[in-house]
Amino acid sequence: MATEISGTKRPGGRTERTRLAALNATLELLGERGYAELTVEAVAERSGVHKTTLYRRWESAEGLVAAALLMGTEQEWTAPDTGSLEGDLRGINLELVHYFTSPGERELPTASISAAFLSPRAADALQEFYVDRHARSAVVVDRAVERGEVPAGTDAVEVVRVACGPIFYRLFVSREGVSKEDAGVAAKAAAAAAKAGVFTAANAGTAVPPA
Repeated sequence: MATEISGTKRPGGRTERTRLAALNATLELLGERGYAELTVEAVAERSGVHKTTLYRRWESAEGLVAAALLMGTEQEWTAPDTGSLEGDLRGINLELVHYFTSPGERELPTASISAAFLSPRAADALQEFYVDRHARSAVVVDRAVERGEVPAGTDAVEVVRVACGPIFYRLFVSREGVSKEDAGVAAKAAAAAAKAGVFTAANAGTAVPPA
């Protein structure tokens, strides 16, 4: 079980309003300035929450960022339901492409990933966010199993990882950019592999034979 990050509990009333004001301000500033330039004082000014309250509850800018990144697990999000595994995976990938490439939206997710390389607490929070998102995305594979589209015992989370992996590779490793067409190709490849039984326990870790 992941260690609870200070300030992520959801109380009610004034305390909750304070929490939301502080963490939403943190996300705004993270997207605008990046992790290295984010300070508790800036969050206090943006949110209207006194800095002593911020220090008492979150201890530091790092604590604020970690708690703010975890807010993503509180948001409502459901995976696409197009009637096919490939269509659902393509829908997930298209959301990623939009989120990471659209001006005015891409700044925050990009800064969040950068923060994870600079802060262990931010890295833990981002990992917890993606654990939650993978679990919610797994339903697309569960539905595919029910339709007889992929074999029973298919590792749903691994299918999602393989579908989304090329998007992140292009964005953050090769730095070549990513398109809607790329999103569709990655989804098609992951769906085809799932249908072939690549992600079942029987095939997990199976070595690829030499050509």
